[in-house]
Amino acid sequence: MKKQIIVCFLCIAASVLRSYAQENLTYQKPPKPILDLVDVPLAPGTYINSKGDLMLFLYRDQYKTIAELSEKELRLGGLRINPATNISSRARYFTDIKIKPVKDNEPTNVNGLPENPRIANLSWSPDEKKIAFTQTTKTGVELWVIDIKSAIAKKLTDASLNANMGNPINWFKDSEAILVKMLPEDRKELIDEAMAIPTGPTVSVSDGKEAQNRTYQDLLKDPNDEYNFEQLARSSLFKIDLSGNKSQWMEAKMYDDISFSPDGEYVMISHIKKPFSYLVPYYRFPTETNVYKNNASFVNMVNDAPLLEDLPQGFMSTQEGRRSLNWRADKPATLIYAIALDAGDPEVEVKYRDQVFMLEAPFKDEGKAFLKTINRYSGIIWGDDKTAIAMDYWWNTRNSKTYLIDPSSNNEDPKILFDRNYQDVYSDPGNFVTHKNDFGRYVLELDSKDAYLIGDGFSDKGQYPFIDKIDLKNGDTDRLYQSTFEDKKESIVEALDIDKGEVLVRIEASTEYPNYYIRNIKKKNDLRQITNFENPFKSLQDVSKEVITYKREDGLELNATLYLPAGYNKENPEALPMIMWAYPREFKDKNSASQNTSNANDFTYPYYGSPIYWVNRGYAILDDAAFPIIGEGDEEPNDTFRKQLVDNAAAAIDAVDKMGYIDPDRVAVGGHSYGAFMVANLLSHSDLFAAGIARSGAYNRTLTPFGFQSEERNYWEAPEVYYNMSPFMHADKMKTPLLLIHGEADNNSGTYPMQSERYFNALKGLGATARLVMLPKESHGYSAKESVLHVLWEQDEWLEKYVKNKPKNKVEATKDKVQD
Repeated sequence: MKKQIIVCFLCIAASVLRSYAQENLTYQKPPKPILDLVDVPLAPGTYINSKGDLMLFLYRDQYKTIAELSEKELRLGGLRINPATNISSRARYFTDIKIKPVKDNEPTNVNGLPENPRIANLSWSPDEKKIAFTQTTKTGVELWVIDIKSAIAKKLTDASLNANMGNPINWFKDSEAILVKMLPEDRKELIDEAMAIPTGPTVSVSDGKEAQNRTYQDLLKDPNDEYNFEQLARSSLFKIDLSGNKSQWMEAKMYDDISFSPDGEYVMISHIKKPFSYLVPYYRFPTETNVYKNNASFVNMVNDAPLLEDLPQGFMSTQEGRRSLNWRADKPATLIYAIALDAGDPEVEVKYRDQVFMLEAPFKDEGKAFLKTINRYSGIIWGDDKTAIAMDYWWNTRNSKTYLIDPSSNNEDPKILFDRNYQDVYSDPGNFVTHKNDFGRYVLELDSKDAYLIGDGFSDKGQYPFIDKIDLKNGDTDRLYQSTFEDKKESIVEALDIDKGEVLVRIEASTEYPNYYIRNIKKKNDLRQITNFENPFKSLQDVSKEVITYKREDGLELNATLYLPAGYNKENPEALPMIMWAYPREFKDKNSASQNTSNANDFTYPYYGSPIYWVNRGYAILDDAAFPIIGEGDEEPNDTFRKQLVDNAAAAIDAVDKMGYIDPDRVAVGGHSYGAFMVANLLSHSDLFAAGIARSGAYNRTLTPFGFQSEERNYWEAPEVYYNMSPFMHADKMKTPLLLIHGEADNNSGTYPMQSERYFNALKGLGATARLVMLPKESHGYSAKESVLHVLWEQDEWLEKYVKNKPKNKVEATKDKVQD
C-alpha cells in the first residue's frame, strides 16, 4: 500500500513538473500573409517650414533590433539612459533626411550626412535656414548642422554632448550659434550596481504626511542610483558657433529646461537639485529656475520648486507656488506663470482655481496678475496687446473653458468664448489658427476683431473638417471652408497663409496612402499635390472596410470598424471567425460616449499592435470597437465597470452576427495595456469568447492602490471597486484560453511585468488554459523587429488553435456524432 502511494505521489509530482516546464523557444516569424505586411519600406515622415515652401522628408527604420535593445541601460528617476552614449536608451532615430522645396517634384539628398546615421533632436534655426541635429555614435552624441540652401551637413563637435535629459540643442537668436549641453570634464566614473559593495541598508521614512503617488517605474532605489543619476544628469553649457568653435557658457549642473526669450536677450534655465526621491520621477525633484542674459550673466531667480512627494489627492491636484513658467510669445521678454488659488487641492471650494501673472525684466517680485481661471489653467495663445486666448479644464466634470482676454487689463472680466464638455467631439469648435511673428514664435492669426478656427468636423453624419472665421467680440462664426469628400478623408494640417487662403491638407482613403496637398480655400477646386507616397500595403487593397453602428442593451449607440477578407461574398456570407480589438474609455455622459470618431476612409495602416493582419488569414476584424464606461452625475464610471464591459462586447458580437458574417462561437478578443485588463475581465465574467489576447496589462489593482487609469479613489476608499475590477481576484472563473504577453522591461505606470507573471501563476494553479510570453528587453510598447515578429507568430498560433479551429466541447462533439 505504501509503495502504491509513493508511486502515485511520484506520478503527480512528475505531472506537476511537466505542467510547469518552460519552452526553450527562439524568435519565430509569422506566416507569409502577415510577414509581407511587416517587411515593407515606409514612406518618410514630413515636416513643413513656417512659410510653407519647403518640406523635410525624414526616413527611419520601422523597428529597432534586439541587439540595439540589449545595449547597456540604466533606469534612474523615470529615465532610461545608455551610459555609453549619453542619450535615451529608447531613442528612435532617423536614418536619412531629404529636403523638398514644395514646388519641386522630387526631394534633394543632403550631402555630408554621417555614415550610418542615427539622427535625433532636429531643431530649426530661428531664421529656418539651418537645421541642427544630434548624431549618436557608439561612443556618444555629436552635434551636426545642415545648411538648407546648399543641402550640406557638417559636424560641429565630437561625441561629447549630453542628451540624457532630453534635447541638448538651443539656438541663439541670431542663428549663428547654439547653446549645447555637454559632458562635464569633472564627471566621475559610474558605480556598477552589480559590483558595488553595500555600505548599509536603504531606509525610507514616512513623516506622517500623505504621499499618495501612482506606481511609477524606474525610480531611484538606493544611494548608488542617486550617485549615478547625478553624474548622468550633470552637463556643462557651451556656446558652439557654425564653424565648430566652442566656449564654456556655464558651469556644470543638472540642467533640465532651457528656453530663450522671444527677442533672444534672455534665457530661462532650470536645474535639478537635491534631495532626490525614491517615490517620484525626476520631474518632481526640487528645481531652481533662473533667468540670465544671453551672455550668461545672472539676472534673477524666478522659481524655487520643492520636492513634490505629497500632492493632494486627485487628478486636478497641483503644486503650490509658481508653475507653468514660459515666455509670452508676442513680447520681447515677459514671463508668464500660474499660481493655484486652492493650494493645489481640488477638494478646496473656491470661485477661481488659478491666477496667472506676467513678469517683466528684471523679473523680480510677484509681477502683474491679469487673469483668474474657473478651472485649472492650461495655457494661453497670445495675439496682441489687447487680445489673447486662454484655456482651462477640469477633469472631474470633463469641462473646458476658452476665454477671450485683454492682457493689458486685469479689471475686465474675461469673455468666455467656449464652455463645453471636451469629450463632446461633435461640438468641438476647433483650434485657433496661428502664425509665426517677428520673434519666430507662434501667435494668434488676427484680422481686426476676427480669428480663425480649424476643426476636425466630427458629426453624426460623418467627418467633414472645416475652417471657420470667428468674431471674437460676439462669438459668431462664419464657415469659410468645409471638406466635402465622401470616399476620402481630408485633414486640415495647418494654415500656411490664411489671408491668401492657402492651407496644408492631407488626403487619404482606406487603400490610398496619405499624401499632402496645398489647397486654396478661396479658389474652387484649387488643390495642388506636393507629395507622392505609394501604398506599401497592397495586399490589403481589396479588403472590405466599413464603420458599423449598433446599440448596447441600454440603448447607447456604439460603433466599430469592420474588416472582411478580400473577395468575401456579402450576398452569400460565410460564417468567419472574428477578432475584436478594443480599449475602454471613461465618460461622464452618454451623449459624448455615443459619438462616432471612426472614419472608414482612414488609411488602413497595419502596425505591430494591430489585429488587421489577420484579415489576410481569413478572419473578420472588428477594430477599435467602442467600449465606453459611463458614470453620470455622482456615479463613477468604474462603479459598474464589469457590467458595461460585457454589455459593450455582447452588443458588438451580436451586431456582426446579425449581418451573417461571423460564427459567434469563434470570436477572440484582444487588447493592449488597459485593453489587456479589459480582455481578462471579459473572459472572467462572460462566456462570449473562444479565446483572448492580453498584452502588457495590469490584473491586480491592489498593486496600484493609489489610483489607476481614470480612477481617482484609492484602494481604502473604494476596496470593492479594486476587488471587483481585478481579474486576479477572479482567476478561478477563467474558463477561456488566454494568451498573456508582456515586455520584461515595461516602464508604464502600474503595468509592472510582475502583473502578468503573478496572474499567470494564479491561472495555472487553478487549471486555466493560459500561455505567458515575456519579451526580453521590451518596454510597454514593443520595438525590436524580432520581438514584433514573434508576437505576431504567438498571436497567430493562438488564434488558429483556439478560434479558427476551436476544439469542440463534449456536447458539440456528441451532437456531431449523432448527426453522422
